[in-house]
Amino acid sequence: MTEEARRTRTAFVKPRLIAGNWKMHLTATEAAAFVRAFRRALPPGVDADILLIPPFTALDAVRRARRDDDAFGLGAQDLHWEPEGAYTGAVSGPMLKDAGCRAVIIGHSERRRLFGDTDADVNRKLKAAVRHDLAPILCVGETPEERDAGRTEQVVGTQLRRGLHDVALDQLAGLTIAYEPVWAIGTGQAADVRQVEAVHASLRAMLTAEWGAVGGDARIIYGGSVSTHNARDFFGSPEINGALVGKTCLDPDGFATLCQFASSA
Repeated sequence: MTEEARRTRTAFVKPRLIAGNWKMHLTATEAAAFVRAFRRALPPGVDADILLIPPFTALDAVRRARRDDDAFGLGAQDLHWEPEGAYTGAVSGPMLKDAGCRAVIIGHSERRRLFGDTDADVNRKLKAAVRHDLAPILCVGETPEERDAGRTEQVVGTQLRRGLHDVALDQLAGLTIAYEPVWAIGTGQAADVRQVEAVHASLRAMLTAEWGAVGGDARIIYGGSVSTHNARDFFGSPEINGALVGKTCLDPDGFATLCQFASSA
């Protein structure tokens, strides 16, 4: 961790954010069953900000299965930057708001790698999210080749700056940055806690230097093979403000356990 990063560390007081990205898993029927099972598994009083992020086809099923007293909200995996139009297969910010979403993932590495989302696309999507009152979860992360070349901080810093380019400061109150090294996603090979801490501290230093108070207010969470076996280590660090969870979030009991770990850390 650099001296600049150490100086910008803050006493972060928000609850950890635990966001379960279901990716292309679970039908609407299965999603409703998941909500019921997760509700039973999650003990009362868990102090974490919890999001379920199903595929578009299951958003309404989760919204209908969710109760007003449930300790979890609803998010989306992506959005288009236009509010409406001739964009077959796309989903807009107003559609997500109407479906009950309060947050949306932007720039996930699978969107960048498999669907060709560029930094410019990510920036347009982030602007659309804040325009429609959806809290953005901006994903950044390096490939194994970039890691091996020692370019991690350069790569995530560029993704951060381009993703937030020309976004008004007053629109970033709900911002979350998700550091997801590409080589750790879905591989079972989670990053080392010390490495994650160093990247998170660097990201917060960049945020503070370029966006002022946003740097101290934004959550910076980790994603990449987070499981019940390693979550306590991640949540034991003050630099890691939560997790973007993949495989483990498809198990209601396992995901509830992660939320408990986040609450008790």
